[in-house]
Amino acid sequence: MRTRHTLAVVLTAALAAAGCGANDTSDVSTTTGADDTATSESRTATSSTETLPTAPPACGDDLLASLTGRQKLAQLLNVGVTGADDALAAVQSEQIGGIFIGSWTDPAMLAERQVQGVAAQSTLPLMVTIDEEGGRVSRVGALLGPDPSARVTAETMTVEQTYQMALERGRELRELGITVNFAPDVDVSSQPDDSVIGDRSYSSDPQVVVEYAGAYAQGLRDAGIMPVLKHFPGHGSASGDSHTGAVTAPPLEQLEQSDLVPYRALVSPDVAVMLGHLDVPGLTGGLPASISPEAVELLRSGSYGAPEFDGVIFTDDLSGMRAITDTYGITEAVEAALVAGVDQALWLTTDEVPEVLDHLEGAVASGELPQSRVDDAVRTVARAKGALDC
Repeated sequence: MRTRHTLAVVLTAALAAAGCGANDTSDVSTTTGADDTATSESRTATSSTETLPTAPPACGDDLLASLTGRQKLAQLLNVGVTGADDALAAVQSEQIGGIFIGSWTDPAMLAERQVQGVAAQSTLPLMVTIDEEGGRVSRVGALLGPDPSARVTAETMTVEQTYQMALERGRELRELGITVNFAPDVDVSSQPDDSVIGDRSYSSDPQVVVEYAGAYAQGLRDAGIMPVLKHFPGHGSASGDSHTGAVTAPPLEQLEQSDLVPYRALVSPDVAVMLGHLDVPGLTGGLPASISPEAVELLRSGSYGAPEFDGVIFTDDLSGMRAITDTYGITEAVEAALVAGVDQALWLTTDEVPEVLDHLEGAVASGELPQSRVDDAVRTVARAKGALDC
């Protein structure tokens, strides 16, 4: 497996410069030497203060100042589109941060290279995401040819061949205008091939997952595509399918022995992570991980034995999976995810974008969604897009 290239991320703290105002000298007598001296000292102090260097702005302050509150919130949305016209309307009307190319998206959007025209209408770089794992989870197989599933890959290919396959597919995706791939799946699983994870998992052996998923992620990165590790903190041994209902994962202490091993080895500043809709005993307190502050904190802090993580965190789909929709409407789900610390709320249609933004503006105004949380997420997303280099 190739050495991973890490992107150094430096957050610069803001310095506060305090200015001392000059004394009012309008009543000072010009006939008294002491008063003249005081006046001279006052002017010297004023002159000294005026020549102090201006404190540099914090990283991203200029970017944040250029955006309205609604535009900041829009940068945190990643929304499925039906085609180029739908995507263009969402970008032009709300300047959403990202679009998602799904199985329902008009194939012409990729085949006719329409993504670039949509992206050109975005003030900030547009995050263009796709599910392209290979095997049964593929959005470009018909256009570019199929790649094998993760399990078949690990059974029939070397780690180096896996890297080369990902590098080639990544370059093809980049040519189509894609910037982010929701792959590799790093779930550790021995489920049957056709189960919810099944052959999407490289292996039931965490170390095999680390080797093959690491190679796949490196190939994507070297092609200019951001890989997304999923489904944190581990769907491979969970109780069911979050598409059809609530799912419970094994307790946290069990996940730490197996399912979290790939994240421990592979999280870095130049990957993103997707949270699954998984209730984890000992961690999430009955909530799906995708909207759980405790799950986000586990990932950010690295307290399961991993490095701290300051990259982009995505939710899994918030509008088409019953582990969420049985309890939450889209506006409430997006708010809960952002409050929990997620950077990109993902769902499937643009129809709800205005309603979601209206709701989020209200949440910021009430303090339910702190403005500082929004600003931090905008900075994180902007760095991932290349709009900030600090």
